[in-house]
Amino acid sequence: MEKAREIVNKALSLKRPLLEPEAKALINSIGITTPSFDIANDSEEAVEIAKSIGYPVVLKVISPDIIHKTDVGGIILGAKNEKQVRRDYSKIIENIKRKIPEAKIEGVLIERLATPSLEVIIGGLRDSQFGPTIMLGLGGIFTEILKDLSFRLTPVTKGETFGMMEELKGCPLLNGYRGSKPLDKESLSDAMVSISNLMTEVEEIKEIDLNPVFLYPKGLTAVDARVILG
Repeated sequence: MEKAREIVNKALSLKRPLLEPEAKALINSIGITTPSFDIANDSEEAVEIAKSIGYPVVLKVISPDIIHKTDVGGIILGAKNEKQVRRDYSKIIENIKRKIPEAKIEGVLIERLATPSLEVIIGGLRDSQFGPTIMLGLGGIFTEILKDLSFRLTPVTKGETFGMMEELKGCPLLNGYRGSKPLDKESLSDAMVSISNLMTEVEEIKEIDLNPVFLYPKGLTAVDARVILG
């Protein structure tokens, strides 16, 4: 947890929330994978990063003043070549300057576009009465409409994480449904235990949200990560 504490303490010293690259570096430090990414400060740097990590890529604005990037045109998916990366970089900067001119732009995240799969949500919340808790849910309509979620107080054991999976209405999708391959519940369990331990040991983390996490027949990747300190 030493690296995680270092990342959290740096943000606290600057009196700002964790930026997305920091949130992803934090979860990388506890063994949860994310798509390859780096930070660009101009369009040429964005092109070099895209070449390095491989196409297609996603571009996302990095700013402590912007929570919902999609609402302000701060994220563009699927650039497949140098021309599109330059275009998307310029478009994002233009969108932010037009819609939130006061926002401080720390750069643009260039990230390898992850292969879609079943979407899972892993969350942590520090409740004032019960203490740290962990949440598991299936993404998309399972969360939005069915509220298909399971909760536990931390720390959780691997056995408890599998119990949380079994509680989900969408659990058959994890086991393989109508000819689809079973998904990697072992990797999902490991990620849940890691988030549980993080919430238990790093008291400065108030909330963490990995949404979506793409779960594959082998492994997983957290496409987006948000961490709130308090």
